[in-house]
Amino acid sequence: MVSKRESRQPHCNKNIVMETENNNKELSIINKKILAEGQQLPLVKLKDGSSVQTGTIATMLYNIKLYNAGERGNVELELEASIPTLIKVGLFDLFSIDEWIAGDNPGRRFVGRKAKKFIDGI
Repeated sequence: MVSKRESRQPHCNKNIVMETENNNKELSIINKKILAEGQQLPLVKLKDGSSVQTGTIATMLYNIKLYNAGERGNVELELEASIPTLIKVGLFDLFSIDEWIAGDNPGRRFVGRKAKKFIDGI
C-alpha cells in the first residue's frame, strides 16, 4: 500500500528525473556563484540511481535574496533552472508550493509559481 505522503510526492515522476539529469551541468555552473574561487560542488547519486547537483538549495536561497533586492533576468532564469532539482530532493514536501506562493516574500513566491507551472506542465 502506498502511503498518502508517497502518493503525493511529485519528485517521483520520471519526467522530473529526466529534467534533473538534463540540467545538472547548468546547475553546476550556476551554483559556483556561492563558492570561493577554485571550489566545485559534487554531483551526487541518489538511491534511485538519479543524480542531483549539490548546492542547488543554497544557491536558490542566495538568488531569492538577489530577487528580493530587485534583480531580475539571469536570477529568474537561475531560479527556474533549479526547480526540477528542488522538486526531486523534496523541498516542496517540506513547504508546499501553495505555501511558497502564499508568503509575502517576492522571491519565494516567484519560485512557488514557477514550480507550480512546472508541475502542471508534466
